[in-house]
Amino acid sequence: MPLHRCDDPQEWMQRAYAPAAVITQVDDGHPAGPGQRGRYITSSASQPNVVALMLNALDAATGMRVLEIGTATGYNAALLAHRLGSQNVTSVEIDPDLAEHARRALATTGYPVTVITADGTQGYPPHAPYDRIMSTAAVQQVPYPWVAQTHPGGKILTPWGTPYHNGALASFTVNRDGTAEGRLVGNVAFMFLRDQRIYASIDDNECDQTTARASHTNVAPYRVAGDYDAALAIGRKVPDCPVITVPDPAAELTGTLWFIDPTTDSWANLHYQPNTTTYPVHQSGPRNLWDEIETAYHWWRDAERPGPDRWQITITPKGQRVTLTDTTTPTGAAP
Repeated sequence: MPLHRCDDPQEWMQRAYAPAAVITQVDDGHPAGPGQRGRYITSSASQPNVVALMLNALDAATGMRVLEIGTATGYNAALLAHRLGSQNVTSVEIDPDLAEHARRALATTGYPVTVITADGTQGYPPHAPYDRIMSTAAVQQVPYPWVAQTHPGGKILTPWGTPYHNGALASFTVNRDGTAEGRLVGNVAFMFLRDQRIYASIDDNECDQTTARASHTNVAPYRVAGDYDAALAIGRKVPDCPVITVPDPAAELTGTLWFIDPTTDSWANLHYQPNTTTYPVHQSGPRNLWDEIETAYHWWRDAERPGPDRWQITITPKGQRVTLTDTTTPTGAAP
């Protein structure tokens, strides 16, 4: 249920200053459920320690010009403006209502940042080039306009992931040849850019186990869904596959993992419970999602379980290339 400041000022203040993320919008501002309840979170104020982590990784210094993608409440833009000066900060927000609210809040608090209502994937050419670009929305593919609008030697910082694994922070350095090289430098989870998000839900009518292909596996659920390094690798190998965990309310440590590709109407599930080494699997649709996941898991294991510091991301005008390197990022080197 939404909490309005006028209804309970004390509780509102406690939530606003709590060490946790605060949901500020659902369903792109049009809640689908009764009582302004929504199905999907579409904007939030980030957890304070995550804000600090990202600003530290951005490494913006006095005199630098910064483009922020995803204004949301305007809080992060205000912090950037306090450090760099409002004239050096531009923020782009795709949602008109959020943009207007942030614009007013920033002006009221003395940080008249330029807030543009536009699609952040295109950057903002009129104020380019930038020394830093910082996205507060996750991407699967880094938009090339961000690279094109950043000074050579400049930095792009963005949450980066896949529908399977949304939980990495990527830092890129822009090269003189118009490309950018990046590494993973942190563990954060953000909502995806609107044109890159994939929503999945469990429909009992469509996910009929009685007509699905049945099998078993000895790969424990936590190995493919609870291991950060494994999930990161699996997400690269198994595209368009969000994971939904449904605990059994009647039994502790028991439930079902669902893997759903809404683009092909494919799904798989795996039932888990304590003290077992064999798990029932069901699959349906043109993709055998569990088979893909299990194959990707074994590939990661056989590759000696590479961690996030082994992945390198290259952005060119032709697209994004993700490679597994032989070595980790050297200590002290630019990620």
